[in-house]
Amino acid sequence: MKQFKGTRKRGLVLTPAGLQRLQAAILAVEKAQNKGDRFTLEQLRVRMNVSTKTLSRLWSLNTGVDQKTLKLCFSAFNLELHSEDYTILSEPNNSENTQSFSMSLDTEEVNFSESLYLDSFVTQDHEQLENLWSYPDGPVALDSPFYVDRPPIEELVYREVTQPGSVIWIRAPREMGKSSLVLRLLAFAKMQGYRTVNLNCNQIDASCLTDLNKLLRCLCWRLATELGIDSKLDDNWNEEIGCKFSYILYLKSYLLKQSESPIVFVLNDVDSFFEHPEVAQELFACFRSWYEAARQDTNLQKLRLVVVYSTEVYVWQDINHSPLNLGLPIRLSEFNKEQVEYLAQRHGFNWSSGKEVSQLMSLVGGHPALIRIGLYYLCCQGITLKNLIEEAIANGGIYRYHLWRHWSILQEKPHLAKAYAEVVTKKQNIFLNPIDAHKLESLGLIRYQGDRIVPRCELYRAYFEKQLSTIVE
Repeated sequence: MKQFKGTRKRGLVLTPAGLQRLQAAILAVEKAQNKGDRFTLEQLRVRMNVSTKTLSRLWSLNTGVDQKTLKLCFSAFNLELHSEDYTILSEPNNSENTQSFSMSLDTEEVNFSESLYLDSFVTQDHEQLENLWSYPDGPVALDSPFYVDRPPIEELVYREVTQPGSVIWIRAPREMGKSSLVLRLLAFAKMQGYRTVNLNCNQIDASCLTDLNKLLRCLCWRLATELGIDSKLDDNWNEEIGCKFSYILYLKSYLLKQSESPIVFVLNDVDSFFEHPEVAQELFACFRSWYEAARQDTNLQKLRLVVVYSTEVYVWQDINHSPLNLGLPIRLSEFNKEQVEYLAQRHGFNWSSGKEVSQLMSLVGGHPALIRIGLYYLCCQGITLKNLIEEAIANGGIYRYHLWRHWSILQEKPHLAKAYAEVVTKKQNIFLNPIDAHKLESLGLIRYQGDRIVPRCELYRAYFEKQLSTIVE
């Protein structure tokens, strides 16, 4: 490991206030000089006169840059760097006993090579990293170094949410990063001065899911309450004209009039709606009515709707009569090799040869959660990559709970289990009913290799070959 002079290696990181101030200035320049379109990373690099790697560190809020770099970035947008815009990131060296990075509020000027700093981060002993990260469960926090951008997805959703009356559908199998993306979308919206409401639909009572009138009133009440607005539902809801028309009038003539700024309404986990397809169809028809009416109504244009759902649930519905065909559809994909290499680096691994990345991806593909879990155990639990792969192939290893969840789904669908058994046990190309293939792909269990249908990854093939071998004729 490279050593630095002195007792501590330091770098400056933006505070949340500093980041907000800088991004607000960037947005103002984008509106004035770029027709409101967001600057690309390359445009920002040229304007700020820094590298794209430095920009990535700047936005991460956890990797230090020097003071000169911060001044360059701020001055590029006519800002003066203030002391409250940044803080000091301290990294312990080998002579110190502390096990984690510490934040110092010193304001002394710091000068050191960024390349040396990154190299030091990458080559730390794993023992120093054990207490830095918790088990990867749930969305990746906004200040986490482990979020991986998947261009152009972030840029697409950020741009779309600024459009009046927009709708964004975010879909993927479970554990693919939907919630992590939503966190960043909401943070971006707040940076624009928008108001936000993030509703987990699992919190809605079951009685509302079987009655469209109750469901629409529930959504309107929750939206008003989260915004701090007196809902006055009874005063603005006319049962005689029907709940669909009441819903549109409530939004148009009452609720949205109470807000001067746009409102981003996120409906998370709408999977539960699909268990009641008739009500779900009617609900999404209401969304369509609002979406079309918003083209001509400035009040309705204030609402921006984001709908998030798992394809594992929606897959059981009739794909030939989908109500989800308006607005911007976003399907989250797996990580590619470069993204896995980046994430491994953020965990302290210098896998420059690419051999280890290839071995891990040959086991789990680019599945975000499985990659994160693997890196966590390699980094913090003392497991070697060789042992991780061997145990995973033998009995599921550290991925057994993930595999059990898929196994329970297949057990509930014997016909689909039999179709998947054909995929994992036969070496030659097989033909699947297109509906079965669609369902298995929506579950994340298969992928297409040219014209061939193959298991999503070696982990799935090895595990489910054992589990399903007895049902293959």
